[in-house]
Amino acid sequence: MITLPAEIMTRLAPFAPLFSSRVWRHAQLLVVGAILAPGQRMVSMVLRVLGLSHLSTFSTYHRVLNRAVWSSLAVSHVLLGLLIGAFVPSGPVVIGVDETLERRRGAKIAAKGIYRDAARSSKTHFAKASGLRWVCMMLLVPLPWAQRVWALPFLTVLAPSERYHQTRGQRHKSVTDWARQMILRVRRWLPDRPLVVVADQTYAVLVLLARAVRAQVTVITRLRLDAALYDPAPPRTPTQTGRPRVKGRRQPTLAQRLADPTTLWETLTVPCWYGAGARVIEVATGTAVWYHSGVPPVAIRWVLIRDPEGTFAPQALLCTDLSVYAWQIVSWFVLRWQLEVTYHEVRTHLGVETQRQWSDLAILRTTPALLGLFSFVTLLAHDLAATGPFPLQQAAWYPKALPTFADAIALARRHLWVHTAFCMSPGHPEMQQVPRVLVDRLADLLCYAA
Repeated sequence: MITLPAEIMTRLAPFAPLFSSRVWRHAQLLVVGAILAPGQRMVSMVLRVLGLSHLSTFSTYHRVLNRAVWSSLAVSHVLLGLLIGAFVPSGPVVIGVDETLERRRGAKIAAKGIYRDAARSSKTHFAKASGLRWVCMMLLVPLPWAQRVWALPFLTVLAPSERYHQTRGQRHKSVTDWARQMILRVRRWLPDRPLVVVADQTYAVLVLLARAVRAQVTVITRLRLDAALYDPAPPRTPTQTGRPRVKGRRQPTLAQRLADPTTLWETLTVPCWYGAGARVIEVATGTAVWYHSGVPPVAIRWVLIRDPEGTFAPQALLCTDLSVYAWQIVSWFVLRWQLEVTYHEVRTHLGVETQRQWSDLAILRTTPALLGLFSFVTLLAHDLAATGPFPLQQAAWYPKALPTFADAIALARRHLWVHTAFCMSPGHPEMQQVPRVLVDRLADLLCYAA
């Protein structure tokens, strides 16, 4: 039996009540093996890295994903609580929401579809790929030892293709429908905390915004420059009959305000512009009611942005909280870039898109688990960083001042290798005896590494 170090057991303990005792014994080994395994994150690779490839009962570990009774939603709730307690004990909780494509093929993967491949597409080239579409929510928090904001996934849901629902006679739910339900779920989990959700223009949907306002959630997204904006509805007179008005006089579009020489512009310095350092921009702001026939109106604060140097095209943002300043809206929105960084890291270091499950239940659980593993490794690195200096992978040709996720997972792996049952013998600090079983296992991993 593998003995896990106290640090990881402390972080794993809150998840134990979500599983039966038998399933939990196997689930925690899958978590540790997924951290240690290089390359593909298949169950077989996890068993090899743990030295359990000789077990004839290997199918028991597969059943944790494709058959065992446990709730991914409950795991997400516990993970969010751990992240909030460690990184955001007070103040507003800033959350990013976005969708990503997991490239998968195969006739047995029922929920797959053909989607735009954002990584391979550009303004002039449209690329498509077969795969699974996931909607992910990430906590945007500053890490003191990294000295920047990281996006930590905690809730991921599968948004199947429209054909998947049609073949089953079900009503299709769009990405924004899933996002709306996820926002309301997080509001129920955090009823007393201010919530700020940042998203791209895909989520600038009036139905979603109106429901978020009712739940007292602030949403910040991009806004079309030709959006129909109006003044607030005038007060109803005592003698007025008929339905109450929902909007007032039509305002100029943001495109017209951009071309209007009388528009008042304010110069702002954003401290972190898409991860590239401070940047000077010019903004104009105001309030309006965004309205379309047949959907509820939403009062918004719009922020029009232009670059004094002309290096990027003008753009507009909206915020459902009219009291937030323009500088704060822009500062929150640019944090959304960290979501793309996290997607890259989980593909590079945690093997997303390398798993090979065909069972519907296993597919629903594996990718959210790997995305959540990013946050769990960050928690481990945060705990270990408090006990000593953070080791960095340095090279003469690559000076590195601050740790990245590669350093965080390396720190967690080093701690697991040293403090498991295969720990090295005590002795001289420069000379330690390494057990043969540990040497053979590490050699096997290096020899067969892709």
